[in-house]
Amino acid sequence: MNIWLIGGTTESVQLAVAIAKAHLPCTITVTTEAARALYPNSPLLRVWVGRLSLSDFKMFLQEHFIVAVLDASHPYAVEVSRYAIAACTQFNIPYLRYERPCLEGEEEKTSSITNYQLPITIQLDSCETLVTGNYLEKQRVLLTVGYKYLPLFRPWQEKATLFARILPSLVSIDAALAAGFTPDRIIALRPPISADLETALWRQWEISMVVTKASGAPGGEDVKRKVAAELGVTLIVIDRPFVNYPQQTSDLAAAIAFCQKYLSNR
Repeated sequence: MNIWLIGGTTESVQLAVAIAKAHLPCTITVTTEAARALYPNSPLLRVWVGRLSLSDFKMFLQEHFIVAVLDASHPYAVEVSRYAIAACTQFNIPYLRYERPCLEGEEEKTSSITNYQLPITIQLDSCETLVTGNYLEKQRVLLTVGYKYLPLFRPWQEKATLFARILPSLVSIDAALAAGFTPDRIIALRPPISADLETALWRQWEISMVVTKASGAPGGEDVKRKVAAELGVTLIVIDRPFVNYPQQTSDLAAAIAFCQKYLSNR
């Protein structure tokens, strides 16, 4: 019998360490070999690498003798969470979402903007909302939203100066090139990125606007907010997508108690 930890995030690594210390058997799923290396070596922890469809999720639950699912996937990996919830619901398996805390004030929305006279921070519900407005026009924009969203910005390549900061992987770089970013406007870096490096990069490319996800401190949102305020750069924060989680916590002890409860019941 195993706990299934859906991983790939900083907080999932912290959970894995705590699960191993509690002597609980756990299967961890990640999507890349690079992510596998982040988890501690323990006979209690098994890391599985790959991508799962909805039918794969259902098979995984049965083949790995899963008694409960702890979902610590990225806040924007909504498809993963929805698949996990659907599979757990079908097989009556307990599910808990472990969500990284929002930054203080993150839930506050910016008031309506007249003629796009931009304040320092703007909160929007999606990248689609961003590209259908005129927020980006004539700006020098650093996009830090991940490679999957870059195709949305292709129509803006002639109306703004766009830079994409992505992970240093072939998939990410190919996606950026396909979205119209020239090599001199692609920055391939693996986080975490310090405030000093953020400051240097923004100054180097004379950035006037940065677009980021509301990914909390683990995603570097706190650093971007700080640097934006110091440099007077407009920061656009894209809200987390809504998922109707059956139950959710950001408390590590509560997550471990959840795992212990359902393993002890079997």
